[in-house]
Amino acid sequence: MNDLSEKEQVEALRTWWQENGKMVIAGIVIGVGSLVIWNQWKQSKIETAEAASAVFQTMGEAVDAGKLEKAEEAAQALYAEYADTDYAAQGRLAMARAYINQGRDEDAAQSLRDLLALSGHEELKNIARLRLARIYLYQGKAQDVIDLLLDQGSEAFAASYAELLGDAYVALGSRGQAADAYARALSVVGDAPTINRPLVQMKLNDLAQAQVVEAEPLVPAENDAVEAETGEVE
Repeated sequence: MNDLSEKEQVEALRTWWQENGKMVIAGIVIGVGSLVIWNQWKQSKIETAEAASAVFQTMGEAVDAGKLEKAEEAAQALYAEYADTDYAAQGRLAMARAYINQGRDEDAAQSLRDLLALSGHEELKNIARLRLARIYLYQGKAQDVIDLLLDQGSEAFAASYAELLGDAYVALGSRGQAADAYARALSVVGDAPTINRPLVQMKLNDLAQAQVVEAEPLVPAENDAVEAETGEVE
């Protein structure tokens, strides 16, 4: 019985293999093929990152050396060939700094706007907004600062954004909104301060003092009062 059972088992296995063997082999081939493709993709990503890193380093060295044309050439290669990498986004930040150092504030602003137009890179975009807002303030574009920073929800940059909004409102003569913005900046508490708190407090105090001065009634001088009563002018 045991021999018969073993023969039956062998025959059943042979029959099963005949019916399903091709599917098993196909599954193995697909699995091995997928693993090969995955490893190739991973290797390609590593090689792309290494190549982008090399171009970014070339650009950074040119920026540090003040060789702007060489930096621009490397940056354009970085944007064109490695657009989906973090290096391309970081390159726009670096080029903005290089342009500022050369007094080319509009080129710096455009580099930062290009970064903000990319998908992803949210942390870098927060930095870009901060730097772009400062450029706008320098250019006298206070409303652009407000349009850029208002309702941005980054906790890490909340205090810095609020201070710049306060500066923009001051430039527009909206002192109440400026005071609210400075107060929000001071209300942000964190382990690492992101603003100069004494400076922001001084800005807030200056606004309060200006409002007090404006609210004080004009008291005529003693001579003016006498002249008003007598109609005489010395």
